[in-house]
Amino acid sequence: MITVVGTGTGAPVPPDVVAAAELVVGGRRHLDAVALPPGAERIVLGPLAPALDTIEKYVADERRVVVLASGDPGFFGIVRALAERFGSPRLDVRPGVSSVAAAFARLGLTWDDAVVVSAHGRDPRTAVHVCRAHPKVAVLTGPGAGPAELGAALARTVPGRVLVVASALGDPGRERVERVSPAEAAGRDWGTAVSVVLCLDETRALGPVRTLAGADARPAGWALEEGGFAHRDSMITKFEVRALALARLGPRAGDLVWDVGSGSGSVAVECARLGAAVSAVEKDGDGVGRIRANAAAHGVDVHVVHGEAPDALGSLDDPDAVFVGGGGRELADIVGVCARRARRTVVVAMAALDRVPAARAALVGAGFDVDGVLLQSSRLAPLPGDVTRLAATNPVFLLWGVRSPVRTEEGVSQ
Repeated sequence: MITVVGTGTGAPVPPDVVAAAELVVGGRRHLDAVALPPGAERIVLGPLAPALDTIEKYVADERRVVVLASGDPGFFGIVRALAERFGSPRLDVRPGVSSVAAAFARLGLTWDDAVVVSAHGRDPRTAVHVCRAHPKVAVLTGPGAGPAELGAALARTVPGRVLVVASALGDPGRERVERVSPAEAAGRDWGTAVSVVLCLDETRALGPVRTLAGADARPAGWALEEGGFAHRDSMITKFEVRALALARLGPRAGDLVWDVGSGSGSVAVECARLGAAVSAVEKDGDGVGRIRANAAAHGVDVHVVHGEAPDALGSLDDPDAVFVGGGGRELADIVGVCARRARRTVVVAMAALDRVPAARAALVGAGFDVDGVLLQSSRLAPLPGDVTRLAATNPVFLLWGVRSPVRTEEGVSQ
């Protein structure tokens, strides 16, 4: 068996656990905190592969191995790698208290409604977008993705969030739990002792009683009726068009979506309801107010930019997906800018036939695979005498471009 011990937030390793070990693997601070039995080999964890190779030799000889880890090693921890290599039946896991649980405990907050995201050894953009989209997030940090980097990214879009930086949890002499704004976090050197960063919208930190843990479940419906949004003179993306646009955008937690020429913000709000971070760009001042009001009414965060595309797009982070719902004569230029920066897809809605070729050319020119449809629908409408007719809505062209996969010698990547 391989015994995997979570040391919790400063809890000592029981001496009997390592007493018979012939190989002890762990971080330097974990190894320094235990007395190894005579003759036991010690491996300080750095790159994981060499340590796993050594563990395999001991396991093959039926020699006892102990792995020391922080907190709960089955929660974004080493249990996954060990189980994949040696099989779960070989593991005797003894979890400690995770840094996430400890950090929320220090604040006196429940965390069954928190979203937990790891930025350790990963692109931090996913953690940033989750922090923008959700009111209670725990971020497991790493080099290049710590409080300063998170703060700098969040200060531009959700400056009102509170970051709780928990360092050296469980160490009586070094533990610190500090509440700072994103801007304050960005301006500091936090060192290497950070355990976890919590990102909170304090107006929504005490959520309702939950049945399912984690992020809110996907909404019961989407492509909401136009009546669910404040809008001007029917200037809103109709729900039939919105349904297909959402299907092609594919918004999800960790994504950033732009809604360009947002109008009422109906597409922006729906993407946010599906878990994505959203930036809505709108040139009309009254429209900006409507977008904010619609986002608040549906209980989601939307970063609203008052400006005209394409110039207003320069200050935004690169998106995963873009919806373009306006543009006028500048449409082709706007689509071109969006296509050059989008990581996955661009969807364009147009009422004017004349603008379709230029928009399509902009997508093709940026290397996208392009498809589209003309959407025409007729809705049931009452007539006198308790009868019904079909009332046609205005036809809309919907184009979408999907970034072609990049082919390498090793295979296909996006």
